[in-house]
Amino acid sequence: MPGAVTIGRKRPLPTCPNPLFLEWLSEWRDAAADKGKKSQFVYQKAISSLKKYPLPLRNGKEAKILQNFGDGICKMLDEKLTKHYAEHGPDAPIHNLVVRSSTETSSSKKKKKNPKQPEGLSFEELHTTMSLHEKGSGIPTPTKKKTTQTKKTREYVPQKRSGGYAVLLTLFKDSKNPNGRGYLTKAELQRSAQALCDKSFSLPDPGSKYTAWSSVSTLIQKSLVIKTHNPARYSLTEKGVELAGKLDTGEEVLRSTVGDGKSCGAGAAQKDEEESLCPAVNQEAPSINHPYEGKETCMEKEHVATYTFEEHEKVPVRSTGVENPFEHLPEFTLQPGQFDIILCVDFIETTGGSTHRKQELVAELKRNGVSFDVRKLHVGDFLWIAQERVRPVPGQLRAPTARELVLDYVVERKRMDDLCGSIIDGRFREQKFRMKRCGLRNPIYLVEDYGSAQHLSIPEGTLQQAIVNTQVVDGFFIKRTKDVRESAAYLTIMTRYLQNLYLDKILLSCNKEEAAKCDRSFSTCSDSCVLMTFAEFNEGAVKNKAQTVKEVFARQLMQISGVSGEKAAAILEKYDTLASLLNAYKECRTVEEQEKLLSNIKCGKLQRNLGPALSKTLSQLYCTDGALS
Repeated sequence: MPGAVTIGRKRPLPTCPNPLFLEWLSEWRDAAADKGKKSQFVYQKAISSLKKYPLPLRNGKEAKILQNFGDGICKMLDEKLTKHYAEHGPDAPIHNLVVRSSTETSSSKKKKKNPKQPEGLSFEELHTTMSLHEKGSGIPTPTKKKTTQTKKTREYVPQKRSGGYAVLLTLFKDSKNPNGRGYLTKAELQRSAQALCDKSFSLPDPGSKYTAWSSVSTLIQKSLVIKTHNPARYSLTEKGVELAGKLDTGEEVLRSTVGDGKSCGAGAAQKDEEESLCPAVNQEAPSINHPYEGKETCMEKEHVATYTFEEHEKVPVRSTGVENPFEHLPEFTLQPGQFDIILCVDFIETTGGSTHRKQELVAELKRNGVSFDVRKLHVGDFLWIAQERVRPVPGQLRAPTARELVLDYVVERKRMDDLCGSIIDGRFREQKFRMKRCGLRNPIYLVEDYGSAQHLSIPEGTLQQAIVNTQVVDGFFIKRTKDVRESAAYLTIMTRYLQNLYLDKILLSCNKEEAAKCDRSFSTCSDSCVLMTFAEFNEGAVKNKAQTVKEVFARQLMQISGVSGEKAAAILEKYDTLASLLNAYKECRTVEEQEKLLSNIKCGKLQRNLGPALSKTLSQLYCTDGALS
């Protein structure tokens, strides 16, 4: 088929009808990449959109209909097009050009910069080296092919123990897992791939701003990895699966060779290459100091858990007798003496309203010598974090960013007049719901008396009943104080208590998704605990973020009188969406069966039934055609 490019076994794909625009965008992307600018990713997204567009474009203005083409890029294209017409005439063709692909352009630039150092070994050279390695001979330096055709067709292979190498192998192993989801998130991919990479995926080397994660953009450009959804999900393409499979085969060949006790060759001049291909010969695998190794956990006898390590990767696995236990590998660990416990105060508690009263709280905390930090909290008014101690690096202007873990305690402060107002406008139930689902296990309500409650809009007895219900029904801890000074004293005592409680603990990081899966129960006899990162916690607690269908259904249920957060959660366990509940109602044969559909659902700590009265109310709401009388 003329004008088509064949890639492997895939169907022929048409060439880009806008090759001139594609060439200019590739040049701008490569120039930005050479200077280390983030605009290279903007150009790359525009290139991907342009390649998918099947029609020719006459100017940059028409390209604005494409995704990732903003005013800036369209203006640059028009200016470049004007110069092109000025140099080659007004009738110069712009749609029938033979241009190099962006991948070839980028690779040729890299080769011009350092022609003596090849980007990686081809698989023919890799397997030749391995066969010589098995025979006990020295590893030869791969000969550089001189023909231009060989350079263009040579397959890209990332260097061993590099970021791209680790990412490909990690995604490949996940794709072979029968219980895998077919993709990994950024946090999961970084944690799992770190064991296969020599560089850090989160912290750059001194004097550099690039991490091992920077190689993912190269894998995407080479069509080896595909990035979808938001938050991002990463998976292998067909081409990536093929390359990762060869890398995995090479690992197995080297591992079997090392197991047979064969040496890696003995040429002094080839020592560096030997180490890059066979790094662990006649050496024991490096051990990982993990808090669970060789330790006994303090748990109930019925659920005794032991911790073991996989033979090769040294990944901590929690074995509980379950067929497929959840494997948690922390992104980072804070050892005792490497962190400080700091109180975080929401900035609303220090600004707005009665400035004098709010500054009094800050003054009291300072007077008590409490280390606190004012920042924006999306849920709660006070919480505590474990902040890593960092030291300035010589030669750098700013100290490294400290990593932070949030402790399992969050405080919502309410004066009696604030409590009254929040009950009237509905914020009280919403705040309790959001604190319940924020991921922290010890929510606290700090109720502060303020003058007389006789002049408030709600009777004092109703307010007292709401406070009791919050403790007994919703499971919050209630602390009553008489004024601002006593509230500051309570926060001071809590800070000192938590500093002593976590003094000798090893803190393991996790994200919000892992927090719901791994065992985060706190025990005084255990020397470690699992905590969420502060960034993950605060981002997940954003009030106005996009909600799932399940979350919207939960909010709808809680607007019904008599449906608390626990009852809504119990209904959601059986019917996670409104559509599933309506389908269940349709399958009922009689009205009486509809009214009793939800009556036996268990809820709360005592696992009591939802009850026939509330079940009837819900069936009338969702099964009645027209307005309710």
